Amino acid sequence: MNANPARFALRDIPRLPLSAFRAGVIGAVKEGKTLLALCAMPAGQNMILCAALGLRRKGEIEIVLSEPVGDSYPALTPDCPQAHLFEREIAEQYDIRPEGHPWLKPVRFHQPRRQGASVFPGAPRPGVCDYFAMSGESVHEVAVGPVHAGIIEPGHFRFQCNGEHVFHLEIELGYQHRGIETALAANPKRRLFYMEAAAGDTTIAHTTAYCRALQALSGASADERTDALRAAALELERLANHTGDLGAMAGDIGYLPTMSFCGRLRGDYLNMTALLCGSRFGRGLFGEKGAKHELSIDTASELLNRLSRTARDTETAIDLLWDTPSVLARFEETGKLAPQIARQLGLVGPAARACGMKLDARRDFPTGYYSKNPLEPALCHTGDVYARARVRWLEIRNSLETVQRAAQQAVGPLEPEDTGSLAPESMAVALEEGWRGEICHLARTDKNGLLDFYKVTDPSFKNWAGLAMSLRDQQVSDFPLCNKSFNLSYCGHDL
Repeated sequence: MNANPARFALRDIPRLPLSAFRAGVIGAVKEGKTLLALCAMPAGQNMILCAALGLRRKGEIEIVLSEPVGDSYPALTPDCPQAHLFEREIAEQYDIRPEGHPWLKPVRFHQPRRQGASVFPGAPRPGVCDYFAMSGESVHEVAVGPVHAGIIEPGHFRFQCNGEHVFHLEIELGYQHRGIETALAANPKRRLFYMEAAAGDTTIAHTTAYCRALQALSGASADERTDALRAAALELERLANHTGDLGAMAGDIGYLPTMSFCGRLRGDYLNMTALLCGSRFGRGLFGEKGAKHELSIDTASELLNRLSRTARDTETAIDLLWDTPSVLARFEETGKLAPQIARQLGLVGPAARACGMKLDARRDFPTGYYSKNPLEPALCHTGDVYARARVRWLEIRNSLETVQRAAQQAVGPLEPEDTGSLAPESMAVALEEGWRGEICHLARTDKNGLLDFYKVTDPSFKNWAGLAMSLRDQQVSDFPLCNKSFNLSYCGHDL
């Protein structure tokens, strides 16, 4: 086991028989480890399974590999629900069937990366595949999307209902698939661009995870100012999105004061990121060799002045939510998700912390600035829309303090990171706490030290199932509010 970002020599990672691999991963999750990622990867002419596991109480990461797998293997999902979407992805990408998977369907509706008998015959595509269905005299189906009443990304939602009462919600994505993971290995000069665009509102977090993975593979380390600048940018990204989400949740229930305030305030936080590098989303702030923009005394002073003014306005706007009984009546007990369901599905980020799950990569797998400035996760325990809103507000307060401290530490000249030469035949795992939750990047190099495999796990990949479960026994009219309380990424899931 290694600390985040973790590096492993391929020769030191044992390859287990499939039965031992399955038992080992399932046993590790039952003992409290987190399934950070599960994927299939080429190994010569064969395919092997790879699992990245995290032990939170010690901040350690391990990788488990299997021996070559043929056209099928016994599914982990029946005994480890955290694996459910990963195994569907494996089946789609490589035509390897997880035997016994309870609901085997495509994830992104693309052609497999290798030739063989298709696990999904008939070339299913979004809108043309099997759906979960219920029967009964009063049961009916409501289909929403993929085209929505707004300038948003496409996604299809299918409700099984009795009147307005929702029995089950099935979520179908895949419309945004861009093939980023495959392109990463094939286009070295465009990797940073792919990371910045993996989920456009999470540019800083994905770019940082990518740079951390290269850092682990090269043995390089960032200087303290660069680490502080990364933290300041990451928390500004969190501030902008959490503030925008709280405003959007207010808008979904027709509470216009907070909606209007937060729409402006989100722009103020984005403009602070632009102050650092010229881009409101942080594009171009960091490269493979560290930060591209230094923070001067004058820029830091301007940033902190803006932060102070915007923080006061943010508190005023969001306090209106907690002081308005009609808002609380709409938030409380809506979209409630049981903690045991959240744990079984492996939810991360605010959605998990709203169910009382004390997990946050900044605390559990600290690196850089956070390793010297520990952060306590913001928690709520009711698992409803109110809890997801409250966790965002608590995190806003934490982020304001972090930006203030980190920006002061980031002032001055920066030293470049020497990431020119990557260790050959090695693997790396890098974790970063994005504003939606834990991001996992897994990279592998070949014998020449070139990246030949890359796996990205965005928090939305794990959390969409949580949204589906939160709609059970709710009203159809609760969907917009529940959806916004999670605010997951379509393209972060599809990649």
